[in-house]
Amino acid sequence: MGDLYALDFDGVLCDSCGESSLSAVKAAKVRWPSLFNGVDSSLEDWIVDQMHVVRPVVETGYENLLLVRLLLELRISSIRTSSVAEGLTVEGILENWAKIKPIIMAEWNEDRDFLIDLFGKVRDEWMDNDLATWIGANR
Repeated sequence: MGDLYALDFDGVLCDSCGESSLSAVKAAKVRWPSLFNGVDSSLEDWIVDQMHVVRPVVETGYENLLLVRLLLELRISSIRTSSVAEGLTVEGILENWAKIKPIIMAEWNEDRDFLIDLFGKVRDEWMDNDLATWIGANR
């Protein structure tokens, strides 16, 4: 019998952090248009840069969506609706994500299954409509 090798695509063959972060920003613009429609390219770049730092806490893709919004709340105090954002740092997210996630889900009145579906649909639409750009967002 021969050897069988199984490789996890993300992180082994491809770094999808940029793509998943950009997919999350796109999905956030759909989910929370009043918060994200005014986000300019420099703020979006900052969010994506910070996502590279907080990415290790992500277990399921929809969490990217939560992190993108939380990072926006860190940066713009006037839109904060979560009790955890005040004084929170990127390092604090890394250290306390398991505690933070259920709090923001409740405070933002979010449904896990809805966010999973939204994140997947936005990502699929991006692939269907502009595969070259989607591929380019993956390193």
